[in-house]
Amino acid sequence: MIKELYHGSSEIIEKPLYGYGKSYNDYGLGFYCTDHIEMAKEWGVSRGRDGYANCYELNCDGLKILDLNAPQYCILHWLAVLLENREFDVPSGLALEAKEYLLTNFGIDYENYDAIVGYRADDSYFSFAQDFINGTISYRQLNNAMHLGKLGQQFVLKSRRSFDQIKFVGAEAAESDKWYARKMQRDMTARREYFSVERNRRKRGDLYITQIIDEEMMANDSRLR
Repeated sequence: MIKELYHGSSEIIEKPLYGYGKSYNDYGLGFYCTDHIEMAKEWGVSRGRDGYANCYELNCDGLKILDLNAPQYCILHWLAVLLENREFDVPSGLALEAKEYLLTNFGIDYENYDAIVGYRADDSYFSFAQDFINGTISYRQLNNAMHLGKLGQQFVLKSRRSFDQIKFVGAEAAESDKWYARKMQRDMTARREYFSVERNRRKRGDLYITQIIDEEMMANDSRLR
């Protein structure tokens, strides 16, 4: 199966290099892509700097792909991977306990996969995850918040094999004046909807991180589905 992927960058990247990049990205070291060329254009620009959406074809045959949206996983598996790679502020004992609990009980051996599919934790999504481990929002609110702003999924190449099976097919220019404004608008929309719709709307029976820890909930708990 051939999959079309796009990578936003300030440069044209004809040959993605295995072993390069930032180890503190969402899913660790890897080559981060998206299914949508418009999203890649937003990722590829910054204020006052144009960029590119690099276009690729990935031969998925034989690749072991971890899909964090698959039925056997919940949002806490995604959060555990994020906690392993990103720098979270853990100002309280609860946040530290939550981090340890999620890593122990929802951690995934994701480095054994060739590629990962999952949410992208930009600034707004990262703040939603931070609120959850601090006990500010519920499990339901976290799930709902991840769909605000329509930031989409990312597809991350992790193994040498996956890098060997990706082929560059071209690049499209992205103008900063257009695509940076769209990126900022998407983030602001997510934040505005979060604060106006989700953050302050607790519902009776909402599940918080304290209850998840106290009741020692595991991934097969029906309340996490």
